[in-house]
Amino acid sequence: MSQPYDSTRPRMTTTAGAPIASNQNSETAGPRGPLLMQDYQLLEKLAHQNRERIPERVVHAKGWGAFGTFTVTNDITQYSCASIFAQVGKTTEMLARFSTVAGEQGAADHERDVRGFALKFYTDEGNWDVVGNNTPVFFVRDPLKFPDFIHTQKRHPRTNLRSATAMWDFWGQQPESLHQVTILMSDRGLPQDPTFMNGYGSHTYSFWNKDGERFWVKFHFKTQQGHRFYTNGEAAEIIGHTREGYQEALFGKIERGEHPRWKMFVQVMPELDAEKTPYDPFDLTKVWPHGDYPLIEVGEFALNRNADNYFAQIEQAAFSPSNKVRGIGYSPDKMLQARVFSYADAHRYRLGTHYEHLPVNAAKCPVHHYHKDGQMNFFGHQTGTADAYYEPNSFGGPVEDPSFAEPPLKISGLAGRHPHQQQIDDYAQPRALHDIVLTAEERARLYRNIAAAMEGADEAVLERALVHFDRISPAYGAGIRAARAEMSQRHVEAAE
Repeated sequence: MSQPYDSTRPRMTTTAGAPIASNQNSETAGPRGPLLMQDYQLLEKLAHQNRERIPERVVHAKGWGAFGTFTVTNDITQYSCASIFAQVGKTTEMLARFSTVAGEQGAADHERDVRGFALKFYTDEGNWDVVGNNTPVFFVRDPLKFPDFIHTQKRHPRTNLRSATAMWDFWGQQPESLHQVTILMSDRGLPQDPTFMNGYGSHTYSFWNKDGERFWVKFHFKTQQGHRFYTNGEAAEIIGHTREGYQEALFGKIERGEHPRWKMFVQVMPELDAEKTPYDPFDLTKVWPHGDYPLIEVGEFALNRNADNYFAQIEQAAFSPSNKVRGIGYSPDKMLQARVFSYADAHRYRLGTHYEHLPVNAAKCPVHHYHKDGQMNFFGHQTGTADAYYEPNSFGGPVEDPSFAEPPLKISGLAGRHPHQQQIDDYAQPRALHDIVLTAEERARLYRNIAAAMEGADEAVLERALVHFDRISPAYGAGIRAARAEMSQRHVEAAE
C-alpha cells in the first residue's frame, strides 16, 4: 500500500511532469495477471534505463574531476591580452578532469599509465580549455600515427587482451616514443592520486598581446601537494582492495575541505626564436630547456567543490583545444592542430551535436551563433530573433567584432608528406632525463618497471626496442636487461 504524500518533499513525476501515484507496482490484469501495455510509467523507466549509458571516451575513459577557482598572481599582459589574465587577483571559475589514458571506464585507478589533465576555464570571453597530461611530452609527433599508437594500448582483436608485443613492437619502431616511455615507466608514471601529480599543456600554444605580438608558450601546472608515487607491487595490492582509489582520494579530500592546489607557470619563447632552436619547438615529443626559457608564474587554482552529479558534470564534461579565447592561439604543432578537430568531433559523436549547451560545458558569458536545429536542440536559435537565422541579415542578429582578430600566423614551406623519422635526434632528451635528472634509485625502479612491462612480449620485438634504449645510454639498455634477467630468475625459483 502506498504511503500518504509527504508535502515536505518534492512530488515525484514522469519526465513530462505528470505526478506519479505509485512507484512500487506495475499495472497488471489482476494480482497474478500479465502486464498492461498502457503502463506508461513502466515503459518510461525501462526505456530510460536502456539509454542510461553513452559511449565511453575512446581514450581517457576513466576519469575523476572537480570544480574550482583560478586566481591570477602575476602580471603577464605583456605576453597575452587574454581576459582571464587581465589583472592580478582576478578569479575565474573552472573545472578539472583527471583520467587514465588506456583503460576502459571500469579499469582500476592505480594502474601505470599516462594521466590526462584537462582544465576548462569559464572566462568572461568564452570557455578556454587546456587538454593536457601529467607529462610534458607525448609518444608521437605526427597525428597520422595517433590512432595506430592507441590501437597498441587497447585490446587485441583476437585475444581481447592487452598486448605487450603490440606495445613494444610500436615503440621499437618509433624512437620518438622513448622520451614519454621513460617518464611513464619512472616514478611519475604511477602517482598515488591525482593531487600528487603535475599537469602540462604539453603542446606548444601561442600568446598574443594587445599590440599583436606573438609568443610561443608551454603551460605547466605544478602540484602544491608534492609528488608521491606507488611501486607496481604497492599498486597491485591496492587494486586488490579498491579499483576506485583516485575517485575516493580526490572526492574525499575536497569533501573534508582539503582543497588541492596547483600553480600555473608558462614558458614563453619569442616568435622568431623558433627559427634558431636546435630542436623543433613544435614537436610534442620534445621539451624546452628551462635554462633557455624559464618558468614564469601566472596564477594558482584550487579545487574546492565536488560535482553534485558525476554523470552530468564530469562524464558529460567535454574538453577540446578548439575552445580558445582572445590572446591564446595555436602553433605549427601538428598534434595540436589535429586535436583541434578530433576532440570536438569526438564530443559531437559521444554527446551530441549541441554538447556545448549541456550545463557543464556551457559558457558563463553570452553566447550567440547561427548553428541551427539538430538533435537535442532544446534552446532554439541563439540569435535573439526568429528572423535572424542566417548571416548577414537585416534583423538585428549577432555580428562579428574585428577587434578580436588573431594576428596572422607566419607559415611557409612546400606542401607534402615530409619524412621526419631519420632527421630528428630522438635520443638526446631522454638521455638527459636518464643520465642527469634521475637518481640511481629512480633509475633502478625505472629498469624494473620496464622489465615488468615487457613480460610476455615477443623476444625479437623486445630486442629491436632494446637497441633504442642502448642508443639513449648503454647503461639504460644494460639496466633493463639486468632487471629482466633478475625477474626471469625469480620466476624460475618460484616454479621450483
